[in-house]
Amino acid sequence: MSTTIHNSDCLFCRIVRGEIPATEVYRNGHVMAFRDISPAAPQHVLIIPVRHIASLSDLGTEDLDVAGHILLAARKVAEITGIIDSGYRLVFNSGPDALQSVFHIHGHLIGGTRMGWPPFPGEATHHG
Repeated sequence: MSTTIHNSDCLFCRIVRGEIPATEVYRNGHVMAFRDISPAAPQHVLIIPVRHIASLSDLGTEDLDVAGHILLAARKVAEITGIIDSGYRLVFNSGPDALQSVFHIHGHLIGGTRMGWPPFPGEATHHG
């Protein structure tokens, strides 16, 4: 299981450290939420732990607190972005077959429009 505070090569660790700009929506001592640069919906915010954990497959029991903070942050971000009542989706991609492209756990909070199922019909595209 991952215990690395930050990975110097990780895009999202660099965003957490302020080395790469991002439009921050929410932050506390455990998680950071910022707008996706290629939004799939009117509201599309990434929620990440500030500590580097590569993927959901790397979570361990020692990460229960971080996992809980991610879910609570999703509720807070939905409130901040005005979609808490209309609804939203929280999507995690884990591994290459799921199209995870940045290997730092991140949930995509998407909303602001009525969604269908599956969430991205048609040919698979790159969604991070």
